[in-house]
Amino acid sequence: MTRRSHRLPPCHNSLTTALLMDTYQITMAYAYWKNGTHARSAAFDLIFRKNPFSGEFTIFAGLEECLRFISNFKFTEEDISFLSNEPLSTSMDVNFFKFLRQLDCTQIKIFAQLEGSIVFPRVPLMRVEGPLVMVQLVETTLLTLVNYASLVATNAARHRLVAGDSATLLEFGLRRAQGPDGGVSASRYAYMGGFNGTSNLEAGRQFAIPCKGTLAHSYVQSHQGFQDIGDPRLRLPDGNMCPDFLALVGLFKSKWLYKESFPDDLRWTKTNQSELAAFTSYALAFPSNFLVLVDTYDVLKSGIPNFLAVGLALRSCGYEPLGIRIDSGDLSYLSLRAREMLQHTQDLLGASYAEGFAQLGITASNDIHEEVLHSLNQHGHAITSFGIGTHLVTCLRQPALGCVYKLVEIDGAPRIKLSEDVEKVTIPGRKEAFRLYLKNGEPVVDVMLQGDEPTPKVDCRILCRHPFISSKRAYVQPARVERLFHLVWDGMNGGVPPDLDLSLCTARSRCMSSIKMMRSDHLRYSNPTPYKVSVSEQLYDFIHKLWLEEAPVGEIM
Repeated sequence: MTRRSHRLPPCHNSLTTALLMDTYQITMAYAYWKNGTHARSAAFDLIFRKNPFSGEFTIFAGLEECLRFISNFKFTEEDISFLSNEPLSTSMDVNFFKFLRQLDCTQIKIFAQLEGSIVFPRVPLMRVEGPLVMVQLVETTLLTLVNYASLVATNAARHRLVAGDSATLLEFGLRRAQGPDGGVSASRYAYMGGFNGTSNLEAGRQFAIPCKGTLAHSYVQSHQGFQDIGDPRLRLPDGNMCPDFLALVGLFKSKWLYKESFPDDLRWTKTNQSELAAFTSYALAFPSNFLVLVDTYDVLKSGIPNFLAVGLALRSCGYEPLGIRIDSGDLSYLSLRAREMLQHTQDLLGASYAEGFAQLGITASNDIHEEVLHSLNQHGHAITSFGIGTHLVTCLRQPALGCVYKLVEIDGAPRIKLSEDVEKVTIPGRKEAFRLYLKNGEPVVDVMLQGDEPTPKVDCRILCRHPFISSKRAYVQPARVERLFHLVWDGMNGGVPPDLDLSLCTARSRCMSSIKMMRSDHLRYSNPTPYKVSVSEQLYDFIHKLWLEEAPVGEIM
């Protein structure tokens, strides 16, 4: 059966209503309607001007939520009632509110880059076409749905680059996020940007993100001794029962794991017994997922020895412990020493008791961010997983991306916005954009063309020019040409095209694969090389012609 275009369910956040807009959208809409210009054909570009976090790339995110919003845009009776009672409405014709009731997005078309794509300044993320009043009304909502999503996805991708492909990255930021909606969004877009999982169960439920978590310091502190453990029995993988797991832990602690067998610099004196009880009780609850926090009292002198005693007891019962988590202190030093202790335990007790202990996971979660990861790489560490929260979800290093939504065409006439700051000059008209690749598979430039220009062809030279600096130009002979804009919404034909895959997993895969295609100097942590964004010769000439036509001529007396 032929698949048809379709509409999407509402946005995941119920706050995303038709009224999620700035007041001036309504005042402009009224003025358009009053003047009879509301039905004029218009096109807006949603763009950003500068890559975040002192980097040279951005990950585009938020497209699915934008299309959910567009699919369900409608002013409700409650919306109309609120608007009609606002002070700004006192001078408005009541027929305007009847007009608002009729509005939807059936006459809108949206072209966009695909979610999860690596994107660059000036190249539109989205082009929204349709009646002027409608494409104006959706401005604020589209911006708020794209700005934060793209910022978090980019932040996550940057953390992934520094941590490396082999590390497990877990998002732990819910408690530090800007409210519940910020926390859930952060979990979603961190996963898109390359994280492996989240501690946020609600995000896991909504978006099928793997959920990870073990225990907090409070769990360890809540235990005072083995008397807190009610049932000492442990059910074994084969269904049989270990009658006294507590005694088994004690046996390994006293007989097999004696401190004198460790080198002098790895020895401990007496571990915290309440911590040992806490680890034992947790092992009884989760024998197949035994990963515990070892820094409540002392990582090396208590936490790890206690973990080893319980972990060895579990292994003797047929279970494999997962590892430890360190949440404070010198992560480089502590992780390396922890790895030494795990390795020595395996060497001491051999394969029958401790096989695989040298490779157990070490998770770190102490206020980690890009700079910390970079420092750990420089100084060395033995960490296999990172739990990252505050700096990831709040984007502390740069709290806003700065996307803007600019009119580029009205009734077929290209429009330009001028500024004394050249970075803020817009590129007029409806454009097509293409990514040109070299023979080695690396993208070399994104080039924008006017809509009536022929598509760049493989092995055919095209002159690529900087939009505003005349001396910056180069011929490029692409080995591959990728079209960047895709029709993602066609209201007159049912909505979202049937072949558009908006799944989170697809966007995540696209993000990671597009980053791997980039030249390494564009991605590096320090002083990355800017990626080239250009325009065709025809578009360059048109920009500067329109610029001169629109800029007022000064007069010196």
